[in-house]
Amino acid sequence: MASTDIPMPTPTVPNKSFTEFKSMSFDIYGTLIDWETSIIKQCQPLLDSLPTDSPYKNATSDSAARQKLAARFNHFEAKVQADKPAMVYDELLEETYLLLAKDLGVDASTSSINEQAKRFGNSVGEWEAFPDTVDAMKRLGKYYKLVPLSNVDRASFSRTASGPLAGIPFWKVYVAEDIGSYKPDLRNFEYLLKRLDEDDKAEGGSGISKEEDLMVAQSLFHDHVPCKKMGMASVWIARGGAGMGMGQGAKDLHERGDVGYGWRFPTLGALADAVEKEWEEKGVKARY
Repeated sequence: MASTDIPMPTPTVPNKSFTEFKSMSFDIYGTLIDWETSIIKQCQPLLDSLPTDSPYKNATSDSAARQKLAARFNHFEAKVQADKPAMVYDELLEETYLLLAKDLGVDASTSSINEQAKRFGNSVGEWEAFPDTVDAMKRLGKYYKLVPLSNVDRASFSRTASGPLAGIPFWKVYVAEDIGSYKPDLRNFEYLLKRLDEDDKAEGGSGISKEEDLMVAQSLFHDHVPCKKMGMASVWIARGGAGMGMGQGAKDLHERGDVGYGWRFPTLGALADAVEKEWEEKGVKARY
């Protein structure tokens, strides 16, 4: 199901001008980084061991198989995140890989699968950015303090920031390792709002309130559902073809009223275009 087939929800908070926000907080893996493609690519050794009749066998080339595999991976990742919120992300990825292997009927006790899982856990820095990401983020960085709120550890994010996201002017970085829990836990969003205000004041600013931050994310489950609970404004980056965030699950979340984002764009680039246009129309100069 395309995102355009889903009616826009009633915004959690009334939409206002993009010029009224001081900061933008971002999910990273899935929104800036092509999480799904990267996960499937890194799962290739596991796919090679599957029988030819497996519905996941051709996940790298078949969109239906890709979405099924991404959904299974996401299911196990969310389970480990909930069960072991203090586990660092590279270890969490390793455990998720082993659970996925077992679910697919692969013997997860062999040394080769365990070696694959270890490599998988260390692969975060190799995950590729979407083609529009770096340019869009540099443009947005002219107007806002850019802040990742990510379900990873500091070392993993550092590899990403110096690799595929090199050149993006992040102001602060808030990750699950520092918080002690994983999104969609509301503690992560409470931490974000507290630190935004404190860190801005520590640098001589007037602080950043909840009303002055705009959350930008692809995942409805990890970001937009908790944003609604927190009363936060948010933007859905509804990238076409993503297995997570589309389909019946997305429709159900909308019909239940579980999400309340105020804007929806197909890419980060489209968001940056809209932001630039509004600032120019209002005659407001870039801040940075």
